[in-house]
Amino acid sequence: MQPLHALSGRTCRKGQKDATGPEEDEMNHLMMALLDVPEGMGLWIFLSVGAVALFVVFIPLVSWIDSRRKEREAYYKAETIRRLTESSGEGAKAALELMREEERIKRSKTLEGLKIGGLVNVGVGVGLTVMLYSLLGRFDSPYMVGLIPFLIGVALLVYVFFMAEPVDRPGNGR
Repeated sequence: MQPLHALSGRTCRKGQKDATGPEEDEMNHLMMALLDVPEGMGLWIFLSVGAVALFVVFIPLVSWIDSRRKEREAYYKAETIRRLTESSGEGAKAALELMREEERIKRSKTLEGLKIGGLVNVGVGVGLTVMLYSLLGRFDSPYMVGLIPFLIGVALLVYVFFMAEPVDRPGNGR
C-alpha cells in the first residue's frame, strides 16, 4: 500500500498523457451530444436496449431452440418405435412396453412436480401469514392474505395424495 500524498492520482507511462483526460471524456459524451440526449438518459437508454434485446431476441431464440429439440426427440422416438414394430412380433410388444414405461415416467414426474408445488405454496402461505401478522398485529386483518397460497398448496397436496390416479410400478402389468 502506498502512502497518501497530496500529488497522488492516476499514473501513466512516462511521456504519455493520462488516459482519462479530457479527450476521452469528450469521446464518451460524443454520441450523447450528437443525439441531443440529456445527461441522465444514458443509463435509461442502456437498460431499454438491454430489455429489447432480452424480450425480442433472446427469449424467442431460446423457445425456438427448445421447440426444435422437442421436434427432433419426437422424430427419433417415432423412428425407433417404427423400427421395433417392423422387426418382429416381439418388437411390437417391446414398443408397447416402451410407450407404457415412458407414459408412467411422465405421469410420475407430473405428480412429483405437483407435490413440490403444493409444499412451496404451503410454505409461502405460512411465511406470508406470519410476516404480515408480525408487521401489522392482530388488529388488522391483511395477514389473512397468507391463507390464499396456503390453501392452494393444500388443494394441490390433497389432489396428489387422495384424488389422483396412482402411478403403476414397472412390472405390475397394467
